[in-house]
Amino acid sequence: MSGGRTLHRRSAATGAAVWSPLTIGLNLTRRNTPETHNAPFTITLLGGRPVTPPSTARAGGADTANLLTDNPELYERQFPDPEHRAARFVADLVERFGDGPRVYDILDVGCGTGRDLGRLVALGHRGTGVDISAAMVDHARRHWPAARFHQSDMRSFALDHTFDVLICLDSALLYCHDNADLLAFLARCRRHLVPGGLLIAEMRNGAFFLGNTELLDATTTRDITWRGVRYTSHTRLWIDHAAQLLRRRRSWQWEGGAAPLEQHSAWRLLFPQELRHYLSSSGFEVLALFDEPGPRTDTPWCFEAELSSRLSGDRLHVVARRLG
Repeated sequence: MSGGRTLHRRSAATGAAVWSPLTIGLNLTRRNTPETHNAPFTITLLGGRPVTPPSTARAGGADTANLLTDNPELYERQFPDPEHRAARFVADLVERFGDGPRVYDILDVGCGTGRDLGRLVALGHRGTGVDISAAMVDHARRHWPAARFHQSDMRSFALDHTFDVLICLDSALLYCHDNADLLAFLARCRRHLVPGGLLIAEMRNGAFFLGNTELLDATTTRDITWRGVRYTSHTRLWIDHAAQLLRRRRSWQWEGGAAPLEQHSAWRLLFPQELRHYLSSSGFEVLALFDEPGPRTDTPWCFEAELSSRLSGDRLHVVARRLG
């Protein structure tokens, strides 16, 4: 991880925290939802008037800040999953493509708040989570004590254990921006799976953007309320063709805040056959590759759902088996 300068300074007169107009460059790798994951991103604070900011986390000795990942409760308010669709999706696929109903040892890479893994443990499985965010890992440990959690980078995590299933949801895999990062992550996956173990990943679909601009046409605005404060986000997506990245700029404002908080993230755009190639080259057999249904698709996930092979939807799901 690379970090920059601190986000705030102390007033010499009052000792109060004051937000300063500066830019911080970060190189993080964590999952979270399609909106806040492990992407390398830059945070720019516009304006310098005093403001009471949300909490920020310090990870790996560097000063870092991300409104959602540093505030896990706010993150879950932004991306609720009251029906546990993501966990049910994983549990159903594991039973379908694994050894049927039994207890599985599951590793969640980019586990975020631990919500999905915690639900899988509640269903009877054993769970371990990995995430780059210290705040997320701390939250997960406190809320899901039956699972184990580790703070680590998805490209280099090393645990002294192998697992039956490894999951990587909410586009976390796409924070591997270049080929070397992607191959490093897949090598870590293979290293941590037992022979015949399953890799299950869910992400944005690069093929969706071939001639489709519905996610790129306008800025989207969303309001959420947390601890009595309303937070408003303005989000714009665009494609960086040369880097094969979907880039995002999001500006946050909240009541009592003197200046907007602007954050930049990006996801690698992988096409279905490209993903199949990387998996095959990394020692995996692709068992299923589909766009619908899934935990984030318009068509709701259901047990024994028929898997669509059109691969034109905005989400891409893959189930692969470790060979050898």
